[in-house]
Amino acid sequence: MFLGQAAMAYGAFLLHARAQGTSHAPALTIREIRAVRLRDGFNSRFIRVYTDQGLTGTGEMLDTVGAEYIVNHNIGPSLAGRDPLDIEGILFDLWGWKHLSVGGSPSPLFMRGMGGPYLTAISGVEMALWDLAGKALNVPVYQLLGGRVRNRLPVYLHAANPAEAASLIAKTKVKALKIGVDYSPDAWTLKKGWDPDKLWGLHLNTVQLDDVVNFVASIREAVGPRYDLALECHARYDVETAIQLCRLLEPFRLIWVEEPIPSDDVDAMVRVRNATRLPIAAGENIYSRYGFRPFLEKEALSVIQPDVSKTGGLLETRKIAAMAEVYSIPIAPHGVASPLGTMAAAHVAATTPNLMLLEFTHYVDPSYTSLTEPVSLDGEGFLQVRTTAGIGVALDEDVLKERTDSEFHPL
Repeated sequence: MFLGQAAMAYGAFLLHARAQGTSHAPALTIREIRAVRLRDGFNSRFIRVYTDQGLTGTGEMLDTVGAEYIVNHNIGPSLAGRDPLDIEGILFDLWGWKHLSVGGSPSPLFMRGMGGPYLTAISGVEMALWDLAGKALNVPVYQLLGGRVRNRLPVYLHAANPAEAASLIAKTKVKALKIGVDYSPDAWTLKKGWDPDKLWGLHLNTVQLDDVVNFVASIREAVGPRYDLALECHARYDVETAIQLCRLLEPFRLIWVEEPIPSDDVDAMVRVRNATRLPIAAGENIYSRYGFRPFLEKEALSVIQPDVSKTGGLLETRKIAAMAEVYSIPIAPHGVASPLGTMAAAHVAATTPNLMLLEFTHYVDPSYTSLTEPVSLDGEGFLQVRTTAGIGVALDEDVLKERTDSEFHPL
């Protein structure tokens, strides 16, 4: 009698499990994907995935020209009718031979290259799909990526001068700052060179080298010897200048010198790294795990800085981080996003054992922070990873609508 009842109960359980699948998520279908561009010089483009069942997901794209059109006219129409939870399958099609539209765009294989607007468009759509997946399954994105190895994240902010550096440390308690030779007008050094006003491919003369060294020294003096500083060079210098500058800066114990040369020549980056005791970082202009592969294999970088909104998305960034972990290289994700995009990167960072730091560029910039609900650092300068469903940061729809370029229908 008991065994018969138990068998019937177990059978009912199996029927219920089969009916529900592995979760209680609804059967979702993509209805539409739309992207908008903000006006007045905003870097961000936002994307929203809409489903027939009313559930939505939101993502962000950065440092791009035209990716919003690719989403609206190519990727969006091609994904209508798909299951939005098949993220890896969607990425497989967006990277491969699938035609985006009948009689329209060529295969993604010929569109994507290794970076640029198409890959940025993929990254933004993928971010929105993860946000939607988390909401559908009622879990934060980090749980879908394997779960956390940390609950809060060390971040770094930006400072343009000694006074701002000291003030940010006092107010936020962050553990590190990044300073840049061009975070404020840099005519102070460029006009002194052999080729005045030249902005890139620079070979610095003695006076210019001294200027940059004195700039770093002034901020080191303001924050003290035990605080962590990184220097942003924005790919401005040639190899010899990069080597000479890094050697002159060694006494200031920077945690990295970022993009002292462009990331186009792996062997040149190897030369720079091998010629100095300072760590060398790059990655915001390296795309996908295929782009990072030679930098890891040749040990060209001390720290890698992939950007989830440009390099292929959250999952691609997690794969890149896993590759770097094999080489004992830490990851410090790049990000110039609103709090939404920053929190998306935070979900990846929370699952990454070899995380070093996370960038939070616009933490004190109200033109960006006002785009979303508030996201604040804790009292010790760490970023808490959101535990609510999806990415966990909602856009301020009224602010977004007001700032959306008139060419686009608001999200």
